[in-house]
Amino acid sequence: MTGFTWPLILIVNAVLVLLVGVFALWKIHRDKKSGYPVNDERTIKISGRAAIGTYYISIAFMISLTLFNIFGKEFLDLPELEAGWAIIAIMLVNGISYGLLSWYYSRKGDL
Repeated sequence: MTGFTWPLILIVNAVLVLLVGVFALWKIHRDKKSGYPVNDERTIKISGRAAIGTYYISIAFMISLTLFNIFGKEFLDLPELEAGWAIIAIMLVNGISYGLLSWYYSRKGDL
């Protein structure tokens, strides 16, 4: 890439992070002003169950990624997986599984 695009990408990224942070703080402030509790018993239970499920899914994914890396290198003569790609994959699995489990448990009637 040219020397001009990376600074532009970094500036846009910083602005987006700031906008998301401002939006999140505004939403929290608006919810507190409305009088509704931010966390009731049900949402605490849903987020707890989703977090535990995400933990187990993440552990299983990291173990499978490690075994794939070991067996791929030793027996199949594949190149080793770079750490950056593994970290990105783990972060995606964490975020997506937490979101899906939270959605599933919030749709489910009785916990």
